[in-house]
Formats: sequence, structure tokens, C-alpha cells
Amino acid sequence: MHVRVPTPRSLAGQLFAMQAVLIAVVVAGYALFTYVSDRSQAEEAARRQATAVARSVADSPSVRAAIRTPDPSAELQPYALQVMRDTEVDFITIMNPQRIRWTHPVEDQIGQKFRGHIGGALEGRTFTETYSGTLGPSVRAVTPIEDNGRVVGLVSAGIRVKVITERVQDQLTALLGVPAGALALGAIGTYVINARLRRHTHNMNASELSRMHDYHQAALHAVREGLLMLDGQYRVALINDGGRELLGVTSEADVVGRSVAELALPAPLTGALLASEPRVDEVHLTADRVLVINTSPVSGGERRGTVVTLRDVTELQALMGELDSERGFTQALRSQAHEAANRLHTVVSLIELGRAEEAVEFATAELELAQALTDQVVAAVSEPVLAALLLGKTAQANERGVELVVSEDSRLDDGLLPTSLSSRDLVTILGNLIDNAVDAAQGSLRAKVTVTAYTEGEANGRLVLRVSDTGAGVDPAHAEAVFQRGFSTKPAGPGGRGLGLALVRQAVTRHEGTLTVAEADGGGAVFEVRLPLRDGADAERVSEGAVPAGPVSGGDA
Repeated sequence: MHVRVPTPRSLAGQLFAMQAVLIAVVVAGYALFTYVSDRSQAEEAARRQATAVARSVADSPSVRAAIRTPDPSAELQPYALQVMRDTEVDFITIMNPQRIRWTHPVEDQIGQKFRGHIGGALEGRTFTETYSGTLGPSVRAVTPIEDNGRVVGLVSAGIRVKVITERVQDQLTALLGVPAGALALGAIGTYVINARLRRHTHNMNASELSRMHDYHQAALHAVREGLLMLDGQYRVALINDGGRELLGVTSEADVVGRSVAELALPAPLTGALLASEPRVDEVHLTADRVLVINTSPVSGGERRGTVVTLRDVTELQALMGELDSERGFTQALRSQAHEAANRLHTVVSLIELGRAEEAVEFATAELELAQALTDQVVAAVSEPVLAALLLGKTAQANERGVELVVSEDSRLDDGLLPTSLSSRDLVTILGNLIDNAVDAAQGSLRAKVTVTAYTEGEANGRLVLRVSDTGAGVDPAHAEAVFQRGFSTKPAGPGGRGLGLALVRQAVTRHEGTLTVAEADGGGAVFEVRLPLRDGADAERVSEGAVPAGPVSGGDA
């Protein structure tokens, strides 16, 4: 039948069991060594003690005098018993050279022959031996009693082996008390440490902690959102796969242990991560992404760190921009439909009044005006995406009392734009610049926004997009700040302001272009974007580092 020995499940129990086994092994080995060593030393000490006592008795003048009397036992027996008590030996036997005892602890043994060897003593030597006599095994010394060079008697003093063993056992018992105390102290210490450990681990044992770590690792790799954990000194303690991708970090080893300030992130994002107060759904831009971050401090009596979550809303932000454009287009169409209905009523009324010729002239003039605008835009910019954007923005600007015109210098044929420049990025760049210009020009005298779009060069050509307005212009001191997320000269709305130009700079940077702002000739501001025109092969070489990238002016990319 197999008996299963129960094992402690808790970490503290395992530590205590290991400590107990370790102490037991050490003590057992040390006790065995001590027992053997102490027994040997105790026997040697007993020999020395027995020898000293025997020599003292043999050298005593009273002993030699008693031997000369007719009854030596009468004087020697009391003397031997007294010396035994004083020297703590088990027996002192004084005998004649023929082994006949004159003294013995047991009086019935007086007159009997001594059991043991006396040959060496008869020759005048003192020797020791271990021998089993009438009192059992003993360590004894035998020495001669000499009178004028003649051996007249022998003295044997001994200590029983049992007594020696008891002395060693007493020492061993004292020795075992030390590890017992150490084991008890270790048990108390283990209990205290275990209680503190469980308090810090929320009462979870080692297996639960191991399972929690496995879940923790699996969750980190499974979550697509970015997760960043900072310690109390704002050093990166942990980052998951999503966080590395969103922050553009190649490997976890490159950032763990480093301060957030050393990660070369945009200044606003770094400031948000270093903030002591929590941040909720803050929008921040990196080189090529729009991120929403949330931070939550971790505290347990003191600040222990910060948990940061990152969500990529780049696509969502682009879709929201397109949705805003569609809303603007819808409002413009609704307004134009209202205006068209008014004009149609005017035409119908003129016909009812019998003024058909005037009705025809009125309707023709409206059609020519609309067609002229379309022809102007299409003639200047035949690229369908830009043309549609300009027509829609023209209607939107019109509704806000701002005239939007395409300059005569514009010339952009269809098919010139590379495939690497997506229509979404083009709408993001030009749409936000126009919206910003319309906001700036609205309310000014003869509010006007001028858009210029053309290409220059051939082999290494560039697309030039220029938008100027008649607004208040941009303070030269703010020429850098206008492209940062959150900067705006207008009051913030419910969703915040200052994101449009930051998105423009992000898209321009992604395509290795330049973005500048200056004062327009007629007042106001002029924003100019220059994007390289490269086909797919060139773009691929750029991604591999074969074609040098152009700088971004006016930004902090």
C-alpha cells in the first residue's frame, strides 16, 4: 500500500519545511560529529583524570605508611572513599603486587583479586586501559606504589564508561536545544513574513500568483489597444505589443526601464504621460497616428505608478473629417435647394405675369453663373478628388459669407498625383487648410479665400497647394505653435479646437513634404504645402531609405 505524504501547499509552509529539513540535516551531521569527537575527548579527559588521581594516591606518604601495617585496609578504605568523593572518580582500588585488593567501593570485593592488567605497573610504569571489571566497563589508570625503588603496591583509579557516555549525552542534549530554538525562531519569522507577503499579494498563494501571471501575459498580448505601465519615477515598467506599435517602439527591451521623457515622443504626449493627475480621452498626435490616451495613477498609500491606455483613432478621425465634410455639403445643398426654390418661384412668377423673356433671361443668368464656377474649377483642376472638394468647399464658404476662388495660376491635370498620395490624405490636407482659412476670413472686410494648386518640376516634381485668406493673419511668434495639437485663436467648442492643422502637418510629414505659413500679400495668412510627386517604385525606394526625405518647415515633426 502506497502512503502519500502530504506536502505543504502554501509558500510559507514550503519554506518552513525546507528550513526544518535543512536544520535537521545540519544538526544531525553536527551532532554525530560532536558525539564522536566529544566521546573521544571525554575518554581522554577521563584517562588524564584517572591517571592524576592514581598518581596522587600512589605518591601519598600515608598510603605507603598504611601498607606497612598489619591491616592496610583499615586505613586505606576510608581514605580511598574520601578521595573518590573529592575527585569524582568511580573507584580507587589499592592492592598488593599479587592483585589482592585492600580497597574497593564495594566492601565485599576487598580481599578479592583485581580484574585487569597490572604488568606494566609492576615494571614501574603508569598505563591506562578500558576494561570491564566488577563495576562494568571503565576507563582506568594503573600505577605502582614504590618505596625505596621497590614496588610495594598498586593503585587503580577509574571512571565508568557509562558515566562518560552520560556526560556526552548531556552535552548533546544542550547542543540539540540550540537548533530547536533556531527552528522555533524560524517558524515565528516564517509566519510573520508569510502574513506580510499575503497582505502584499492580496492573500494569493504561489500557484495563484503563477496563474495570475499567465493570465496577465496572455491578456497583454491579446489586447489590441496599447497598454503602458509607469513606475513611481515615470519609468516604463511594462508595455504590450499594441503599445509598442502605437508608439513606434521596435522592442520591449528598448523602452523598459527608461523614462518617458527619453522616448522621443511629441511634447504634448510626453507631458500627458508625466502628469500626476488622471487624463480622460485626450487626443494626441504622433508622427503618423492620432491617439486617444487615458491615464490612471496607481496608489497604495503612496504613488506607485501610472497605468496608461492608448487607442488608435487615426482612421476614425479621418472618417469624422469626411463626415464633417459631408455634413457641410449637405447643409450647402439644402441651402442651395432653398435658393433654387426661390429662383424657381421667381421664374414662375415672371411667367405668370406674362414676362417670359425676363424669366428666360433670369434663369439663363443663374445657369451661366453656376456653370462658370464649375468650368473655372474644372479647367484649373481636373483632378477629380480636388475638383469635387473645391466645389463643395466653395458652396460651404458661400453659405458663410466667404468668397472662395481658385487662382488663375492653378493647373493640375488628372493622373499627375502618385498612387502613394491617397485621396483621403489629400482631402485631409486641403480640406483642413480651406476650413481654417474660411474660419479666419469670416467676418473680415471682403472676406475671401484663394486656393492655388499646381505641380512644378518633372523628374523630382512637387505638388504645391497654397491657401490664403483675408483674416487677421498669424503672429510670427506663433508660426510654429499653429501646427501643434490644441492651438487655436478661437474659443474652444464642445469637441475642442486646434486639431485640423495638426492633422495637416501629420499627413504632410508622412508624405515627406513641407508645410509653411507666412503673411499674405493683402493681409491675412497663406499656408503652403509641397508634396513630392513619386510613383510607386519611387515611394518604395523612399521607404527603404534610397530617396532622401524632405524636411517639414514650420512643424516639430
